[in-house]
Amino acid sequence: MTDDDPFGFDISASSGKKRRGRGRRRMSGAFETSQRSCDHAGCDMAGQYRAPKSPDQMDEYYWFCKDHAREYNLKWNFFDDQNEEDYMKRVDGDRVWGRGTRPISSDEQRAWARLGVDDPHQVLGANATRNPGHRPGGNRRLPPKERRALEILDAPHAVTKVEVRGKYKALIKTLHPDMNDGNRADEERLQEVVWAWDQIKGSRNFRD
Repeated sequence: MTDDDPFGFDISASSGKKRRGRGRRRMSGAFETSQRSCDHAGCDMAGQYRAPKSPDQMDEYYWFCKDHAREYNLKWNFFDDQNEEDYMKRVDGDRVWGRGTRPISSDEQRAWARLGVDDPHQVLGANATRNPGHRPGGNRRLPPKERRALEILDAPHAVTKVEVRGKYKALIKTLHPDMNDGNRADEERLQEVVWAWDQIKGSRNFRD
């Protein structure tokens, strides 16, 4: 700290390094400033490496030298003294980050019942496992041209090219002059249908 420092503290880079160095742990896991002795019986080396005392005492530590810390870690077993049932409960809990599905309370059931839902777990219905990109009902995020093409082909719910092609062929048979004794009254509509099919047949948004 300099004599003319009006705030009473040192903000220099060297001072910051000194503060950060207090109690700092090295990459090896050693606490360089530890003044403890190794907790291994008969060892008088510095205890710079900590290890939890037991699975039930994860916040309480032994302090070992490097060699005895390695020896302790090799023998460590978190599931020691637990049977297979306890082990499986732990594994099942870890799969859901310790937050398993809780049963629906009676108050929640009554709330759903007022909405006409008997089983809240089925509220999503069949749509729960469907890919929203291929959901019937026209809710897909399609480019404007493809949405317009489906409207022209009267196939707003189609999700495959086979379905769209069927609509296209049916319209061609109805609109083409060769199918109507040479009548060209629907020629403009026919051009729209051909354009619409061109938009869909090369699209990646529809299954083959």
